Amino acid sequence: MRRNQSEITEFILLGFGELHHLRIFLFIVFLVIYILAMATNILTILLIVTDHQLHTPMYFFLGNLSCLETFYSSTILPRFLASLLTGDITISVQGCITQLYFFAFLIGTECCLLSVMSYDRYLAICKPLHYAGVMNGRLCIQLSVGSWFNSIVFASVFLGMILKIQFCGPNEIDHFYCDSLPLVKLSCSHLSLVKHVTIIVSFIFTFPPFLLTLTSYVYIIATILRIPSTTGRQKAFSTCSSHLIVVCIFYGALIIVYLIPKTEAMRDLNKIFSVLYTVLPPIANPLIYSLKNKDVKEALKKAARKVLEWQFLNQRFKVWQSLTFYK
Repeated sequence: MRRNQSEITEFILLGFGELHHLRIFLFIVFLVIYILAMATNILTILLIVTDHQLHTPMYFFLGNLSCLETFYSSTILPRFLASLLTGDITISVQGCITQLYFFAFLIGTECCLLSVMSYDRYLAICKPLHYAGVMNGRLCIQLSVGSWFNSIVFASVFLGMILKIQFCGPNEIDHFYCDSLPLVKLSCSHLSLVKHVTIIVSFIFTFPPFLLTLTSYVYIIATILRIPSTTGRQKAFSTCSSHLIVVCIFYGALIIVYLIPKTEAMRDLNKIFSVLYTVLPPIANPLIYSLKNKDVKEALKKAARKVLEWQFLNQRFKVWQSLTFYK
């Protein structure tokens, strides 16, 4: 690591220090969340890969999102779970900055993928006759690769700003992971340029996806309201409202944490709002976007039937082997 960071070799993540007496309870809660998040996202990926009926643009992007969520969960939760279990709340400077880099990269990718998915739904609902021609395989790959590459650029520029910071004072981070705001507060270097560039870069790489997502859902809702059938409107709203809730919670928490001025009360609530965009999306997204979907449910039933049939045939084969042996 750089020489200007050698004066401090580790940080102390205070986490939910005021809830120290609930450490075991928090460990169990977050462990269950982590296991469910990994299981649901991996299951979603497997279903989309193995079922040919799910080889469509919508599920291609859902697969990308689930793949992202598996990495997203593993960036923060394993380290946090280890600190809850062992009581070791220290993290090296290198480990802290690495965690911050991957967090910035993945959260930027999620912003882009959510906007791409909203654009996909806009075309499907508002331009159904042009959907198949516009949203072809080539465009899907370009949008997906663009989302990941765009975030790599953002995270690399962001990392360059962080590496310019000197840490030579207190080393306590009042958070449960290495976030940029509390980390910058520990710096003893001149921060005005770093702060301004970081804010500008974050705005450039996150606001356009948010604006595209918001615009897409405005057009989607306007189109749904023009559907003559009450049943059709209810069905469309039930799907889009779930997606919109996820987007609102995700971006709402980001805005509250990073843009609203920090009063004493808001500083205490920041950790709770941070959970809404760090811990909950990996488990909420597959449930709302994928596992509530009719096509995914059918694919899950088919996969379950195949597993049961395989187990039944395997059991029959073992019985046949045993009978043959005794003969």
